[in-house]
Amino acid sequence: MSLRLTAAQACIRFLARQILVDEDEPEAWPFFAGVWAIFGHGNVGGLGEALYAHRDEIRTFRAHNEQAMVHAATAYAKAMRRRRAMVCTTSIGPGALNLATAAAGAHVSRLPVLLLPGDVFASRRPDPVLQQVEDFGDATVSANDALRPLSRSFDRITRPEQLLTALPRAMAQLTDPATCGPATIAFCQDVQAEALDWPSSFFERRRWRVRRPRADEGEIRRLAGLFRDSSSPLIIVGGGVVYSQARQSLEAFAATTRSPMAETQAGKGALSFDHPMNLGAIGVTGTSAANKAAATADLIVGVGTRLSDFTTGSRALFAHPGLRLAQINVSAYDGAKHGATAVVGDARVVLDALAAELAPWRSPKAWTTKCRAWTTTWDKAWRAATASPARRSEAPSEAQVIGAVWRSSPDDAIVVAASGGLPGQLHRLWRAKKPGGYHVEYGFSCMGYEIAGGLGVKLAHPDREVIVMVGDGAYLMLNSEIATSVAMGLRLVIVLLDNRGFACIDRLQRSLGEAPLGNMIGVSAPAIDFVAHAASLGARSERAADFDDLPQALDRAFGADRTSVIVIETDPDSATRAGGAWWDVTAPEVSDRPQVRAARRRYETNALRQRPTS
Repeated sequence: MSLRLTAAQACIRFLARQILVDEDEPEAWPFFAGVWAIFGHGNVGGLGEALYAHRDEIRTFRAHNEQAMVHAATAYAKAMRRRRAMVCTTSIGPGALNLATAAAGAHVSRLPVLLLPGDVFASRRPDPVLQQVEDFGDATVSANDALRPLSRSFDRITRPEQLLTALPRAMAQLTDPATCGPATIAFCQDVQAEALDWPSSFFERRRWRVRRPRADEGEIRRLAGLFRDSSSPLIIVGGGVVYSQARQSLEAFAATTRSPMAETQAGKGALSFDHPMNLGAIGVTGTSAANKAAATADLIVGVGTRLSDFTTGSRALFAHPGLRLAQINVSAYDGAKHGATAVVGDARVVLDALAAELAPWRSPKAWTTKCRAWTTTWDKAWRAATASPARRSEAPSEAQVIGAVWRSSPDDAIVVAASGGLPGQLHRLWRAKKPGGYHVEYGFSCMGYEIAGGLGVKLAHPDREVIVMVGDGAYLMLNSEIATSVAMGLRLVIVLLDNRGFACIDRLQRSLGEAPLGNMIGVSAPAIDFVAHAASLGARSERAADFDDLPQALDRAFGADRTSVIVIETDPDSATRAGGAWWDVTAPEVSDRPQVRAARRRYETNALRQRPTS
């Protein structure tokens, strides 16, 4: 039996009937929660009509910016722990290219999103079409080829029947924990509208199961041996713990082995912030407790982490001369990084198997006692950093604003951020009260993710307060989805920290001995009325007159009927001194400025501490 449909109709019909099944969940849901669409001549005639025809099976959402669509879809997938995803479709040319920045973010963070950009005519009858990029040496190239290195898989549909293999292949990639990331299917616009007799079996509901690969037993035994030989082990908790839903296994492992743990940006919140074994954030944006442990530990075990430079302090943080490094990861690529002993498997499965193999082993009491003392010291530093300004007339620091927002927030609130100084401050200082309460995109640290990402998080968790914390620079870069949130009735609470420029990079610039250049707006420039701007997009908006007014403004925002924007001025020069680790940002080797030469000497001294690359 067959159905006669256009290629676009077949595509949407297929996507609407893909189901992801997780044995931990009582109910199975369609994998794709909806389609973000900005239509143009490259997709309106094919995919536009197909989405209307299947509007009862899969929702279509209208955004204001193609990059923001992918940010929202990525944030949704992250908030749903990769159990559900979204589709993004655009026209050809600029619409497709606008996907690139956010696609890179999803790629870096290993998050599933299906990109369906329109493409040129496969027939080439009207060649070249509007917005077509012409490569003089390769006639098969289009603007969509820019998405190749940013996609885990890439395909171009030049005949309708190619979908019969392209779509299942994309689904296999999107639902595989080891290959997860963006899948791009460039869809030639004339092919979208072409009809074919499709086998009806192609549209039967297909159930994809959450895979939990088990590690090799020998790898488990080797890792258990490393623990037994260790006098000071430290576990680094990464995003893979969250996606594996391994919170209970992690807590059980911490309780039975008494192993201290530290958190990456993606792993933050996997372990309760007040758990006695939780030392807090690690690395460049880490707590003093976690970083002292990392510098002292003779065994470091990453669980579901990419071990980026911010986590490892640019490979200079792990300082024990006899250090052994191991990695538990579902991806062999990540597991082998930095010459680690790799244990390739699902985080939850491996933690359970490792706990059974280790029983009744525990970390030495002297080590856990030392880590708890470091945590007590850090707690005092946290309280000092997040306290109110000494004088009401002072502009607060980012840390002080974070403290005020945290104290005013409901226990189940979700904080969202991505760029500037806020991710570092939040990593150190925000204390997630409930699972999933921390959502900071720092794999790509993309300016503009904040508000669009908040929209995706709110779609995933409509019953929880979503608090977007964003600087004025990132706000100016991409704020259009405020209007989308208002139109969709998805209420966000946006706290806009106005320090009149890119203050985070200004501080970095000056730390390298360089003269301030190109980062701050300056006192001579007119002040931007962010309150009026947000109101023009439909939001409820107000300015917190001072730090003491912020809690009341937040209370009003939590009780509002639509998205609220609260603007507060902050001190651009103030940054938390407690915690942190060295970050490899190269100072110039030659300069006329003595400050730069001094920064270069400091850089060379720190670089000597970096561990070999393998």
